[in-house]
Amino acid sequence: MSHVPHELAEEFPAYADRISALKQSDKHFAHLMAQYHDINRQVHRVETNVEPMDSLAENDLRKKRAALKDQIYAILSHETA
Repeated sequence: MSHVPHELAEEFPAYADRISALKQSDKHFAHLMAQYHDINRQVHRVETNVEPMDSLAENDLRKKRAALKDQIYAILSHETA
């Protein structure tokens, strides 16, 4: 398990410019990004034992992060199609 935050620009390096542009121009995308960022930080704090939590709650956070990442990727890949 990696104890490094999963930043979207690092997860999707080919879309780094598009991520930046959409954050500025698309309110829905910006909202998804903000949600992802918040949950990603929570997961990172759990992984580094800054804010320990039980494994069920941690798994729930991971699932939420993955769902947001999927939504974000769908927008990014649709924009380039």
